[in-house]
This record gives sequence, structure tokens and C-alpha cells, in this order.
Amino acid sequence: MTDAAQSEEQQGYEDTAFTAESIPRQAPPPPKGTLGKLGDAFDMARLPWGHYVGVNPSEFEYEYSEAWYRNYKYMGEKDFHDFNHLNELRWSKFIDEDISLIYRFFRFWFVFWTHLLSFIGPGGRKGGGWFVSGIAFVLLLIVVVGEVLHPGSGSFLEMASVPLTVFAACGLATICKISFDKYSIYFYKNNQNWSDDIAFCRRSGLVKTFRGNFPFYEFDAFIEMAADMKGNQRHTLKVRHRYPQHSPHPNTAVKGPLEFTFSTDTGSIAERYAMWDMLSRFMDVSQPLPDIPRLEPFRHLDPTTRAFDEAGKRGRPATFWRDLYANVDEEELNRLRDEHHQKVNAAPWGSRPDLMAQSVPGYEDSYTAEPEDVNAYAHAPTKNVRFVERPEAASPESPSDRNNT
Repeated sequence: MTDAAQSEEQQGYEDTAFTAESIPRQAPPPPKGTLGKLGDAFDMARLPWGHYVGVNPSEFEYEYSEAWYRNYKYMGEKDFHDFNHLNELRWSKFIDEDISLIYRFFRFWFVFWTHLLSFIGPGGRKGGGWFVSGIAFVLLLIVVVGEVLHPGSGSFLEMASVPLTVFAACGLATICKISFDKYSIYFYKNNQNWSDDIAFCRRSGLVKTFRGNFPFYEFDAFIEMAADMKGNQRHTLKVRHRYPQHSPHPNTAVKGPLEFTFSTDTGSIAERYAMWDMLSRFMDVSQPLPDIPRLEPFRHLDPTTRAFDEAGKRGRPATFWRDLYANVDEEELNRLRDEHHQKVNAAPWGSRPDLMAQSVPGYEDSYTAEPEDVNAYAHAPTKNVRFVERPEAASPESPSDRNNT
């Protein structure tokens, strides 16, 4: 491909690019329950298409974390574009690492234990070390009380060695985690090779997978709930191919559907709605790119976003996020993240129209009424939760990006 042809291709979108206004007529979905359920998980809700709220999730990888800016400064704009999982072209879902299996093995257990025992958790929150050391502190108190009530029952230092060792281990794990977060970026060209072949692609409107490439509008988003033996719930956003008969697994022994998981670092179900809203706007070329730090350096490379910003609709300087992170501290980031999380929870996620119902016969049959407050999904059945029906879809909203904070 010549440089001129490549330049021309980069200036626009392909004919298959996705917009909410032009979702084509499609085949009916398979009967509900055809695939069954996997493990102890089940779908609670299918999220609507179109009618964007324009609020991004509080996930620490997307807003209010210093990690992206540290990587951006070290890599430079070109490498950050190529080695980041998210740019104006694609949202990658697979990383192809150029490292040995031995390195991966030791790195996995190193990250597992240091992150599990660290006093610092994701996004600067409290980590598991506080819980583990709390148990150790209780054991230490029991040892002290026992020594007071029964003097001479044993060496105090000997009895206290276990909880003191736990304190020291958690402190060491915290130091190791901080070092890993700070210095692992040096090896990004080996361990951050995000694939363009397994990704949600904005320019083409396709979802590229190891089972084939499929239009984005053939995927549906679900909130999936799983419960452990103690009844504790965890909620996950699953983006699943609607027509499993067209995307079978290469291994015929595997019966699972083609789906992708999008995680968030908070327990709020509204955050899962916000993640789907952001992914949908990312794929919809009638919308500007979501206004998040990781995409700011590439906004001028996307035609719709460039026109949106040049018209003054963004309402922010071109380097808003970069300037913010250059001058902010962790305490301020935590405050901004908490404020944004409240904004996500307060957004009108429930009972919105679903544009896909106009394009897929029988689509509404797979819809279940949702709470007016979507976070009520996590409430016990005895709670006073008001469920509402989804109204009939009208024409989609005009392009906008209302996620300014």
C-alpha cells in the first residue's frame, strides 16, 4: 500500500463502520436459554443499545489514576499509541507477550502475592494487606492477653513471631508492588504488545476475534451475576455474540459463547452500565471518542472527534487531562474518583429505550424489566425495589459527549 493510499484510508471510516442510526435488519436471536448457563453465573440484565448517557466509568485504568500518565511520559506519544490497549483505532482485548513461559510463571505468582498482601490496592485504595494484617493484629492481642493471664506460658517473642512476620510480609509486598508498578513499564515492548487482531475496531465497526470477525451490532451486553458458596455476589459486564451458531469455538468440545469481559474496579452495577455506554460510544463513529485520559493524545487522529473538538463542543483544552495529571497528587485523584463514582451512580441508566428492538425480531422477548435504580440488582429480593418496563425506542440522540466532570 502506498503512503498516499494509506493516508487516505486513515482519514475516514470504512463502509462497515457502526452508527446507532443505521443498525441493519437482522435475524432473530436463538431461543432464550439455548446455550444454558456456565458454572454458577447467570444473566441479570441485557443492557440497551443507543440512547447514550455519556458518562464514563470510574475504572482506574480510564479516569483518575496516575498510571496512564506515567506510561505516557515514559513511552512518548507514538509508543503509547501502539503499546496501549486503547487508541483511536481499536480497543484491544488480547496481549501477545514476547516473553518466556518461565518468566510468565514467576511474574504471575509475584504479582499475585504482592498485590494480594499489599497495603495499597487498585487506584490507591486500601489493599488486602490491611485485612491480612488485621487478622494478625487480633492474633497478637490474643497472644498478649494469654501471656498476661498465664505468665510464663511461653516466650512472648516466640508467640508473637507469626503475626509480626505477617506485618513484615505485607510491608515487603507493598514495597514490591510499588516497585513493580513503577518499573514494569521499562519492559513494555516485551509485555505490552496489545493485539490488533483481537479487538473492537472503531474504523471498521468490526469485532475481531479468534473465531472470526463480526459486526459490532451483533453483540449484546449483559450484567452477569455470580455467587459463591457464602452468597457473596460479584457482577461482571459481558459482551456476547448474539448468534453463536455463526461463531462456534474452533474446539468443538468447548460449548461456550463468544464473549468478552469488561471489568471495573468498583462494586457498583451502574459502573458496568457506564462501561457499556463508553464502549458503544467508542464504536459509534457518529460520536466523538470518549473523553478519557488514555484517548486524549489521539483525539485529533479520529475524524469525528477532530471535527467535534474544532467546533468547540468539547469545552476543554486539547491537553486537559495531561495538564491535570502533571499537577495532581494521589489524594486529589482519590477525591475526583469518588466524586465521579457518585456521578455514575446518579446517572439515569434504568428503563432506557433499546434501539436494537427495532432491528432484531423477537429481541424484546429476551428483555427483563430492570430496576429504576440499576444498583438495586444487588439488593436482596425482600428489598422494596421498583421495576419498570423499557419504553419503545425512538430515533437515537444526536452526537454528543456529556462526560465532562
